Amino acid sequence: MASSLNVIDVSRITPADSSGSLTLPLTFFDLLWYKLHPVERVIFYRSTDATRPFFDSSIVPNLKSSLSSSLSHYLPLAGKLVWDSLGKKPSLVYSPNDAVLITVAEFNADFSLLTGQKPFPAAELYPLVPELQNSDDSASAVSFQVTLFPNQGFCIGISAHHAVLDGKTTTMFLKFWADTCKRRQDQTVNTSLPQDLIPLYDRTVIKDPKDIETEVLNKWSSLLKAFSGGKEPDNPKSLKILPSPELSPDVVRFTFDLSREDIQTLRERLKRESSASSSPKELRLSTFVVTYSYALTCIIRARGGDPSRPVGYGFAVDCRSLLDPPVPPNYFGNCVSAMFKIPLKAESFMGEEGFLIAARYVSDSVEELDESVALKVPEVLAAIQTITQELHVVSVAGSTRFGVYGLDFGWGRPERVLVVSIDQGEAISMAEGRDGNGGVEIGFSLKKHEMEALIDLLRDGLRH
Repeated sequence: MASSLNVIDVSRITPADSSGSLTLPLTFFDLLWYKLHPVERVIFYRSTDATRPFFDSSIVPNLKSSLSSSLSHYLPLAGKLVWDSLGKKPSLVYSPNDAVLITVAEFNADFSLLTGQKPFPAAELYPLVPELQNSDDSASAVSFQVTLFPNQGFCIGISAHHAVLDGKTTTMFLKFWADTCKRRQDQTVNTSLPQDLIPLYDRTVIKDPKDIETEVLNKWSSLLKAFSGGKEPDNPKSLKILPSPELSPDVVRFTFDLSREDIQTLRERLKRESSASSSPKELRLSTFVVTYSYALTCIIRARGGDPSRPVGYGFAVDCRSLLDPPVPPNYFGNCVSAMFKIPLKAESFMGEEGFLIAARYVSDSVEELDESVALKVPEVLAAIQTITQELHVVSVAGSTRFGVYGLDFGWGRPERVLVVSIDQGEAISMAEGRDGNGGVEIGFSLKKHEMEALIDLLRDGLRH
C-alpha cells in the first residue's frame, strides 16, 4: 500500500520579538543560487513515545514556541526575497508580521525503512518536505514541516532557499533552534545564548572590488535567455525558481556508512597504489578526499555505459576562512563557491587505477583552493550552463563539518539526516557518522539497477 500523508495543520510562526524591519541586499555569493532549487533536508527522530496525543500536546507546541523564539534572532528567515522594480538586484526583506510557514502532518510509512540501511523509493521522502513558496514577485526564505510516524518517531523537514542561506548558515540556525527547544524542556531557559550561533548580518564583510556581482547577474541574464529559447524572458526580475526535471519513478535512495576504520583502509590502499604507480606523488588524503574519490569512482562504474562518455565532479567550497580578511564563521548568508572538473572521460575511473586517479584529481582540486576560489563564482554559473544530460557530473551536498547529528531538540540525537534535494541532480550527500567516531555517511540517489550495482561496488571495494 502506498504511504499517505495526512496534513493536520499549517501555521504561520512569527518571531516572538521583532524590532522593526530589516533589509539584506544579496551578495554575489547569494546571487549564484537565486533561481536554483531549494535545499531540502529531513531530520528523523526515533521515539516509541511519539503517539498522536504526545505529538499534539508536547512535541509540536515545543517546536513551534522555540521556533518563534529563535526567529527573533534570525529575523530574515521570516522575511522574503523581493526585487524592487528600480533595484539592480534582489534583497532579503523582513517586515513586522512576516512569518515562517510550518506544516504539521502524520505519515503512515515505515520509519525504519526510511532511516535504515536498505534502498527505498526516493518518492517516499517527498511528502516529508514542505513546499517553499515562490512567485515572480517574491520567494520565502525557509519553510518547515513536522511529521509524526505514529509510535515510531517524527521528523523535521526543511526547505531552504539557497540564495538566503548556505549549509553552514542553515545548520547554525537549526542548532540555535534545537538548543532553544531543549533548554525550554530542561527548564534552563535563562542560561546564556550560545554566542557562536548568533548570526552576523554585516554585508560589508563580503568584499567585491572586482564587481563580481555584475558579472553574476549578466551570466544569469544570458542563462535565462538560453532557457527561454534565445528570447528575452517575459520578466527578467522574476524570483520564481527554475522548474525541476520530472524524476523517474524507479529512483531509489541509499545511505552508505563508512566507519573510521573503513576510511583508513581506503587511505592505506591509496598510499600503496600511489607509491607503486609510475608517477608516485604525495596525495592530500583527508577524509573528504578519500570518501568523495571512492564514491565518485563507484558511481561512475555503477553507471557503466560508453567508456568515452563525458563525466566530471564538483563540490562546494566554504570561502569564509579562505578570504582575506576571513569572514566570521557566524556570518549569515552564502559564502560558498564551487570547484568543478569537467569534462573527463568515464574510462579514467573504470580501470584498475580508477580510485587512485579519482583521488589524484580531487586531491589536486583541494590543494588549489585559495582566496581566488571566491572570484570564480561566475565560472561556477558558466559550468552549470555547460552541464548537459550527456555529461554526468557528480556533485556533493552537505558536509562532515556541519555536525547535523548533534541536533538534539530534547528528544535525543537524530536517527538519520537525509538531503532530499540530491534527487534534483547527479549529487551525493555527505555528513559525519551518527556515532561521532570519525565515520562518514554518504547518501545516494540512483535508478534501481544502478543502485544495486553501486552497493556491490561500495562493499567490494572495502575488501581489497
